[in-house]
Amino acid sequence: MEILEAFDLTGCAYSAGQLAGCDPKTVQRYVALRDGGGNPFQRAARPKLIDVFLPKVEELVDRSRAKIRADKVHERLVTMGFTGTERTTRRAVQAAKVAWRAGNRRVYRPWVAEPGLWLQFDWGDGPRVAGRRTSLFCAWLAWSRFRIVIPTWDQTLGTLVACLDATLRRLGGAPAYLLGDNAKTVTVEHVAGVAVRHPQIVAAGRHYGLTVATCEPFDPESKGGVEATVKIAKADLVPTSANLHGNYASFAELVAACEAWCEKVNARPHRETSVAPAERLAVERGLLHPLPADPHTAALGEERLVNEDQTVRFGSVRYSTPPGHIGERAWCRVVGEHLAITAMTATGVTEIARHRLSTPGNPSILDEHYPHHPNLGNGPKPPRPKPRTTAEAAFLELGPGAHDWLVEAAATGATRVRAKMARAVELATILDADRVDHALGLAAAAGRFGEHDLASILDHLATAGDPADVVRADETFSAQPGTSSWKQYGA
Repeated sequence: MEILEAFDLTGCAYSAGQLAGCDPKTVQRYVALRDGGGNPFQRAARPKLIDVFLPKVEELVDRSRAKIRADKVHERLVTMGFTGTERTTRRAVQAAKVAWRAGNRRVYRPWVAEPGLWLQFDWGDGPRVAGRRTSLFCAWLAWSRFRIVIPTWDQTLGTLVACLDATLRRLGGAPAYLLGDNAKTVTVEHVAGVAVRHPQIVAAGRHYGLTVATCEPFDPESKGGVEATVKIAKADLVPTSANLHGNYASFAELVAACEAWCEKVNARPHRETSVAPAERLAVERGLLHPLPADPHTAALGEERLVNEDQTVRFGSVRYSTPPGHIGERAWCRVVGEHLAITAMTATGVTEIARHRLSTPGNPSILDEHYPHHPNLGNGPKPPRPKPRTTAEAAFLELGPGAHDWLVEAAATGATRVRAKMARAVELATILDADRVDHALGLAAAAGRFGEHDLASILDHLATAGDPADVVRADETFSAQPGTSSWKQYGA
């Protein structure tokens, strides 16, 4: 621009060259380029060896829809007589691909969602729990942009229906349409490009009052809302080197993490609407269809009643269930080598237990389903002291050491138990009750139930201290000199 400005000022190429500090011929070249309508800042393209082969490069890029590799194009050009380097070919192929994509770019029409119409769902790979693979069921309500993520062990039809039921009950209603991909649980096959729905999923849609639809095959961009939900959920919940998330110790921990994630993303303002999805859901909920009282059970398995012992009977085998479902209905279905048990909870139909299939006579009872029964198995249950007199209550109130002393003394056949209990209560009134209870615990552990054993233990505690504070010598450290000085003996 300084050259052209200097020429406009002087009208002479020689004088403009002196002002701009360049050769007059340079001034004439730029002035002629400007007068001819060219771009002074664009260099003229120099002839290249590949110019003759550019039509073939463009043909190959167009036939492959910009998928062909540059090294394959170079191999074909070499057979046609091209003598240039592969670097030149790569540049030409890259330029041809950019031009092809510019003319064949997919244009997206902005989708303005209507409240109460669309719910999208998809599956994502979840983290491994105890070495087993999990899946993440992700749902996205289009207008309110409310997101729900539910972890599962599999992607079977029964699990899909259970997740849909839980999702709809968490939303508070059912929309008009349900959009998913073309998995075998939704689409059985395609005939002349027309998707044939799975009869069970169609029955489930009629049960909840919604129409099941699927996107175009191999075109996940047609349901981009839920695809973004899957991507964000996997980035936050699946342990990776990017988020430094630790492994999950149990499936319950994964469930709690998914619920916390849903609360967080639905409570913060969305970038598109600047409103939290939970607030928009309160508005959209008024346009959703009411849900039936009972879930769709055709694909959930066979119905069973949870017995008083927290078990259900399936195939002449008892399977345990978690607490809180006694007397309620549950549904059992076989998934591979496991039995999945689902039940109606506050959030909808949820899988409450999963057992490996067993045979009659071998019940499958999980210890974690009975947290209030610490002594499991077929062994004898230890007695639990229950005071029936004032003296017994006074002794047991000393603490857990008194309980242990009574149980152990009774098991060993100790004599004059009541008198020794009264003596312990008398010592507790004179000394500290905690010290007496601690001494009773030590006596129970050592099996000392003699007449004066309790008093002897109390005296020892008063003079020598707690046995736990005693440092016992071991072979780790020793003051004994070693024998290294003898190694040269007899050498």
